[in-house]
This record gives sequence, C-alpha cells and structure tokens, in this order.
Amino acid sequence: MKRRKAAIAAAGTLAAGALTAGLISVPSAFADGTADRAQKAQQAGQQSQAEARGVKLAAARAAKTGIDWKDCPKDWGLKAPIQCGWVTVPVDYAKPNGKKIKIAVDRAVSTGSKKERQGSLVYNPGGPGGSGLRFPARIPDKNPLWAKAATAYDFVGFDPRGVGHSAPISCADPQEWVKAPKPDAIPQDEADKRAHRKTAKEYADGCAERNDKDLVASLTTPNAARDLDVLRAALGDKKLNFLGVSYGTYMGAVYAELFPNHIRRMVTDSIVNPSPKKIWYDVNLDQDVAFQTRWEDWKEWAAEHNDVYGLGATPEKIEKRWNDLRATAKKDPIGGVVGTEELTGFFQSAPYYDSAWAEVASTWSAYVKGDEKPLIEAAGPDMSDVAGNKASENGNAVYTAVECNDAQWPRDWKTWDRDNTRLHEKYPFLTWSNAWMNYPCAVWPLKQHKALDIKAKTSHPVLMIQATRDAATPYPGGVELHKRLKGSRLITEKDAGSHGITNLKNECINKRVDAYLLKGTVDAKDVTCGPHATPQPEQSAKKAAAKAASVAVPAVK
Repeated sequence: MKRRKAAIAAAGTLAAGALTAGLISVPSAFADGTADRAQKAQQAGQQSQAEARGVKLAAARAAKTGIDWKDCPKDWGLKAPIQCGWVTVPVDYAKPNGKKIKIAVDRAVSTGSKKERQGSLVYNPGGPGGSGLRFPARIPDKNPLWAKAATAYDFVGFDPRGVGHSAPISCADPQEWVKAPKPDAIPQDEADKRAHRKTAKEYADGCAERNDKDLVASLTTPNAARDLDVLRAALGDKKLNFLGVSYGTYMGAVYAELFPNHIRRMVTDSIVNPSPKKIWYDVNLDQDVAFQTRWEDWKEWAAEHNDVYGLGATPEKIEKRWNDLRATAKKDPIGGVVGTEELTGFFQSAPYYDSAWAEVASTWSAYVKGDEKPLIEAAGPDMSDVAGNKASENGNAVYTAVECNDAQWPRDWKTWDRDNTRLHEKYPFLTWSNAWMNYPCAVWPLKQHKALDIKAKTSHPVLMIQATRDAATPYPGGVELHKRLKGSRLITEKDAGSHGITNLKNECINKRVDAYLLKGTVDAKDVTCGPHATPQPEQSAKKAAAKAASVAVPAVK
C-alpha cells in the first residue's frame, strides 16, 4: 500500500467465479429480490466469461507482437543498459477490439549465460499507483541482494494502467493539490468534518470529470492482473515470474485467482489482507492500529538513543514532545508550510521503514536544537518540482480509483464517523488522516464492484514473506493469503516491522528467496526468521537530515 503523504491525506485527501450463461432459471413469481440477484449473478458470469476471452485474445496478440525494446526516453530518467517499450491492452477486456491503451515497460537483461536464463522477473512495488520502472536498475546498480537472481532473470518493471506513462489520470491540479499547509486531519467539531468531506467529494468528482470515464472505471486490481498476463505473453514467457510488494501482493493474489496455471514463480512481500470482508475499508482501519504499534516501537528506539537525539528519555516524553510539535505547527505552521498534516506525512515514514528511523529522529533533533530548515525541506512541499508533484498526484489518483472501484465501501457517513472516532481514541497517530484520504470512496461517482474471493491452487507454490510488526500491511494479512492459496509457504520475520523486506539484509530470508527464484524450492513447512538488524543512530544530525530530505518511500498507500 502506498505512503500517505500529508498532502495526500488532506487532499482527498473479479470478476466473480464464472457462471455458465443460460443455466439459471428464475421463476417470475419471485418477489423477494431473488430474481434480481440471480439476474445480476448471470450478468456477472457473462461479464467474467467475456473478460476471460478478451484477455486470451489480447495475450495472443501481445505474444505475436512482442516488445520493441529501445533506449528509454530521456525524461524517464532510465539510463542504458535499461531498455523501454510498450504493451497494448484493451481498456475493457470484455471488449478487446474497443478502446486500447499502452502500458510502459522497462527491463535490464540478466547477467548470466543463455543456459542460466529462466525468463523475466516482473515487479510491482505497491500502491495502488506505484511505478515499477526503477526495479530493473537493481541489475546495473549491482544490488548485492539480487545478484544471484539477476543471473537467471531479466528484471522487468512497468507502470500499471493509469500510472506514470501508462495513460495517466489526474483528479486535481497537481500544484494546487500539494500546496501546504493542509487543514488538521483531526476534527475539532462537526464543521471540520463537513469541510473534509467536501474536499473528498471534490476530489472524487474530479476523478470522473478530468479523465476518460471508461478508463477510470477500468482501474481495478483484476484489470491490472489481466494486464500482467498480457505483459507475460509479450515478454515471451509461458508462465509468470512475479515479485509483488505491498499492494503488489494483492495484484499477485488476484492474478493467482484468475490465472492459477500461469504461475512459475511468485513472491509476495508485505501482504495486503485479501479477504473480501477486508478489501478495502477494513484494510485501512487495520492499518490505523498497526501504525500506532510501530510508532510506539520507534519512540522506544529514539528514547534509547536520547544521548544522540535529545528527544526524550522515555517514549512518554517523546509523545509529549510530538503533541507539542503538532500544536505548534497547527497554530503557526513551521516555515509557513509545515502544518500538522505535513508533519504526519513525514513522520509516518518511521513506522513504515526502519531505514527512516535515524533520519526522522535526526531531522526532529535538529529542529529541537534550533535548526528548522531540515524539517521544512523534508516535510514541506517543493512547489518548483512540477514533475514530481504531478507524479505524486497521479499516484494518489490511481490509488483512489483502484480502491474505490475494487470494492463496495460504506456510503453512510455515520459508519465512517463512528469507526474512526472509536479508533482515534486509542490509535491517534494516523486514524483521521487515513480516513480523509479514503473518504472519496464513500462518495465515489462510478460503479463499485464486489471484491474477488481468492481461493486458488496455483501451478507452483507461492512464497510469502511477512514481518510481524508491519504497519502498512499488518501480519494477519499474510496469514490470510497463505490460507487462501493452497500449497503456499509463509516466511515470518518475527519481531520486525519494516515494510518491503525482500530488499533488506536478512540471511534467513534472502537465501530462501534466492533458492525459490533459482531452483523453485520451498521449505517443507512454514519458516520463522529472526529480525533484520536494528537501525543504528546517525551520529551526524546534519548528515542524517540530508538523508531524510531525500528518503525514498516506496508505494502502499
């Protein structure tokens, strides 16, 4: 799931199982809604069958056409030896000869011999709304954790539909959208709540009004999975090799349901709970609890290193300092641009990723010692970065569209108000920011589908990796997907909570990922690994603050 930046939070902040057409007979005397439900089920079955035919046709066309690999456009920031290309997909798979869009793809070829090569490893970093185009750089950058896999696979990234260079959408003017400071997400009265709801409604309406409606309506996880199968065919692979992180795990899970016999290797890292009862409203409520838990972990760590940072000798003292900082920023935004939501947007990177612990602490420490510049640069918007702001709003637009389209959300404001008021009492760090980010789905102007019920036996076991204290994708999500995909194996990283752990050094995990990708092997039973190394404090506050300003937080909203 994608990082909730403060600007995002305030700005907004399946097919069912196939039914055989013609086999349902409905007595006309039914007056209790049964006939209507049966008719809808029949229509859903027909739609599912049409989409299945459409994806087969699109995949066959892609396999015949292939990908015309060339040097990447200069403004993409992807240098040789990385190559770029396009894959054509239909907007509506039920109408494969209708409107079409092009999906942007890139690759870095494997480092091994022709004999060692096993195909392409396709990557999705999360979101919805995240771009995977940076993944192939792990080969030319000689990322040590991926050196063995690089001998066997071309590393392939892509922009999912609606994202980046793949028919991008926008729901608001990006420069207006990033302006700061945003209103405090924590409402003080009913007027505050009405104002946030109004902002969310405007964003939702903007998604429908500023884009081709058919395209926006097509932004679903099942369609992303279908695009993935067309990409597989275009790459010339008979079966898919896939690494999905965060929301990418849900994309992978949906792919496993729709194409269970097309999987050669699939790694799911930091797993979204795929239960239809959780997607997506309850998934976000669960995040609120998990983020608070990991926030408490970070405060304990910062307190242990009070000699370095001077933020407080106990978690309680750090919490008081945090609340004082929020009160200061609410009354008089720091540097005129860092209010409470900008603070949340920056500080939440600590619960997200261990790699941000020292950077966040050092940036705050500098502020406490009288230097507010690092905090302003790290948390405030950069209005001169027009391209970056455009990409940020695009990511949020796709996040909104996919989650709102994927599932049926509560439409009753009382439900949202009750649930978030209750959660905020115990878990205040992220609850209301999260609520307003997702509230466009309560007033979404387009059709919302029923979430796919994932229950599949795949052609090869899926390897799952999950940390017990993950904030963005809480641990029960990994357990749930493990139950739903027969034959899968779950690796648990115990007493750890960073997000996206396949890219962290933990020999217990790394060696099993390599063995799986290179040999297809999994352990005879599930495995529990110890945590990766605890972050060490950055002795130079200035150096750490510089890192914090540029820390890259990959997607899972």
